[in-house]
Amino acid sequence: MEYNCKDFKVGKCEGEKIVDGEIMPLVLNPIEPNNKNDINSLLEYLENNKDWFDNMITKNSAVLLRGFDVKNAQNFNDIVEVFGWEDIRYVGPAPRTHIYKRVWTANEGPLSEFIYYHHEMVLIKEFPKKVILYCEIPPPEGGETPFVPSFRVTERMIEEFPEAVEEIEKKGLKYTFSAPSKDDQGSMRGRGWEDAFGTSDPIEAEKRAKALGMEMEWLPNGGVKTILGPRCLTKVFDGRKGRRMWFNTLVGMYGKDISSAMMFDGTEIPQNIVKRCEEIIEEESIQFKWQKGDVLFLDNLATLHGRRPSLPPRKVLVATCK
Repeated sequence: MEYNCKDFKVGKCEGEKIVDGEIMPLVLNPIEPNNKNDINSLLEYLENNKDWFDNMITKNSAVLLRGFDVKNAQNFNDIVEVFGWEDIRYVGPAPRTHIYKRVWTANEGPLSEFIYYHHEMVLIKEFPKKVILYCEIPPPEGGETPFVPSFRVTERMIEEFPEAVEEIEKKGLKYTFSAPSKDDQGSMRGRGWEDAFGTSDPIEAEKRAKALGMEMEWLPNGGVKTILGPRCLTKVFDGRKGRRMWFNTLVGMYGKDISSAMMFDGTEIPQNIVKRCEEIIEEESIQFKWQKGDVLFLDNLATLHGRRPSLPPRKVLVATCK
C-alpha cells in the first residue's frame, strides 16, 4: 500500500520509529506549507481520501496530521465527523468533561502523574476501534502521549516467558477496581461510579455494570468495587496481519492501592514477570512532542497509549469511535 496521496505529503516527527516496515506514526503534512492548510481544505482532503486514510490508520497503527490550522474543539469535531465512524461513549475511571458534540477532555487527572499505557476501554465488552486526540494547548515541557505497537509486547513476552504467557492466556485475567461515589479530581482514576454509570441509583448502576461485563461489591464508604473477568491476555483482530495484540491492562492495574490483576482462578502473577513486561512496554514505546493543532489517530486495537507527566498548561481533547 503506497503512501502517496495528492492531498497529503508524508513528513517526519521527533520520536517516530519504523516497526516491522511501518512508520509509526505516519505523519501527514500539507502538500504546500502555508497554502491550503486551513480547516476547510483539510476537511475536503479527508472527504476525498476517507478510505485511503482509514487504511493508513490500520496499516501504520497511528497517523498524525500536522501543519494544518485546526484551531478548536469545533474544528476537531468536524474532522472526526468527516469519516462517519459511529461514536462510542467512554466508560472508565478517568475524569473527563464534555466539550462539544463528540469531543471530550482527555484524562483530567493531575498533570504531574504518569497515565500508564493502555488500550482504551480494554476491560469493557465494547471498546473503540479508534482513539483520536487533538492538541489545543501543547505543554511547555513533557506531556507527550506515547504509544506502543501492542504486538511487539506479545512477541517479546513470549520470547522471554513462554510458559507464563501460555498459562495466563489459558486461565484468563481477573481485575478488580475500586471507585468512589463522587468524582475525585485529584486523581487520574478518580471518576466516581455515579458519573461512570450515569446514575445515582445503585440498582440501576448494577444493571449497567452487568451489561458491561462487570460485577459490583458495595463498600462501607459509599464507593464500589468492580470485578471483571475472565479477560483475555492477547487478542487477534482482522486486517492486522494475524498479530497477537497485548490486549490487557495487566501492568497498569497490578498491585495498586485501588486495583489488582491476577489470573482468573486467583493465581498470583509473579512480580518479576510484570516488572519485565513494564520494561518491555517502555522499550517499545514511541514518543513525540505535541505541537499546537496536531491531530493523532490511534488504532486502539493495535496500540497502547499513555500520558507523560507535564508542566501546565496542557489541553488535549479526545474522541472515541467504533
